[in-house]
Formats: sequence, C-alpha cells, structure tokens
Amino acid sequence: METVLISLLPYIIGSAVVPLQIIIGLLLLKSPNQGLFKAIAYVVGMTIARLFQGLVFGFVLSGSSALTADSGKNPIVSTLLLVLGILLLITAYKKWRREEDPDDLPPKGFTMIGSLTPLRAFGFGLGLPLLAAKLWVFTLSALATIAAAQLGWLSSTIVYLLFVLLAESLLLLPILLRIVIPERSKHLLAKLSAWLTQNSRPVTIMVSLIFGLFFLQSGITGLLG
Repeated sequence: METVLISLLPYIIGSAVVPLQIIIGLLLLKSPNQGLFKAIAYVVGMTIARLFQGLVFGFVLSGSSALTADSGKNPIVSTLLLVLGILLLITAYKKWRREEDPDDLPPKGFTMIGSLTPLRAFGFGLGLPLLAAKLWVFTLSALATIAAAQLGWLSSTIVYLLFVLLAESLLLLPILLRIVIPERSKHLLAKLSAWLTQNSRPVTIMVSLIFGLFFLQSGITGLLG
C-alpha cells in the first residue's frame, strides 16, 4: 500500500495545487455571509463527485485486462499520463499567450462566487471535478494506478480515500484554520486569496509546465519501455 501511495504522489500534488479550485474555496470562505458553511459545502460537493468517479471508474478499471501488473507495463496508466501531460502543456501555453482556458471560470465568474448560497456552493463543488478535464485525468490516472496494483477491494478503497483527502488538503486547511483561529485566520486567508487571484496566471503556467513535462515524459517512457 505504501508503494502505491508513493506512486500516487504526483497525482495528489497535481490535484491539490490547481489554482482555480483553491481560489474558489478561499473566495467562498471569506464571504461575509455564511462563508464557512459555503466553503464546507463546496468541498463536500467536490468529495462526492470524486467518490462517484471512484465508484464507477474504479470498478471499470479494476476489471480491465490492459492493466497487467505481471509485465510491469500499464498502457492505460501510460496513456492517461501522456494525455494529462499534453493537457497541462496546452494549459501552460494558453496561459502564456493569455488565451482562454476551457477549465477556467469567465472573469465575471469570480465576482459572483461570494454571492453563492451554501446549496449553490455545493453544486459548484459537485460540478468542478466532473467538468474540468485536467481534474478528470488526474483522478483517472490515480484510479488506474490503484487498479494496476491489485490491492484488493478494501485496500484499494482506503488508498483512493486517502488520495481524495490529500488532493483536497489545500481546501481543507483554510477551513480548519477558520474553525480553530477564526479571527487571526481572516486576515491571512484574505491576503492569500488576493495574492492567488492576482498571480493565478504565473502560478498556473509554472505548475502546468512542471507537471506537464513530468507526466509527458512518464507517459512516453511507459508506452515505449
């Protein structure tokens, strides 16, 4: 199990540092009315979406004959890594050229985040992992890696739940800070939200470029090795 968790680290980190989902969570959290409840509802929605993906695609991938642990080659994992690397490099290029990314919110979207009700924040969180292509491929790559390890149903479920928890760690941490130190955290989270919103473009370029090259190399190596 420990070996599989180490193999999942790139997907965990890649999923966790997606700037868009963090910015949305912080904007909801600093909302003047029910900010904490909105942020929690948002994360709960994302969690349910990922659990649904795990239930459906974990079952499909676990029965795939293409995941051959004996040979050490996993063409599904390698193909997903290749696709993910290409998607991330395209994202870096589009951000560099200031072109529109289909996974991004329109500019007006950020202004309306704070006005969402907790129910709509839940729906927002539910839809984001199901609509964002890069989040899809991160999750599918993790599921394919878990399926290829052939851990058994219980261990695979535990590993995937850990993946979900760690992938959402940067969303859960601000919520935890808001609960434990509510007054002190307000100023810190407001500054972090403002910085991320202002610097989302260079952060996205850097993250997409680093992970894009890594996943592209891993996918090509897996397919040709």
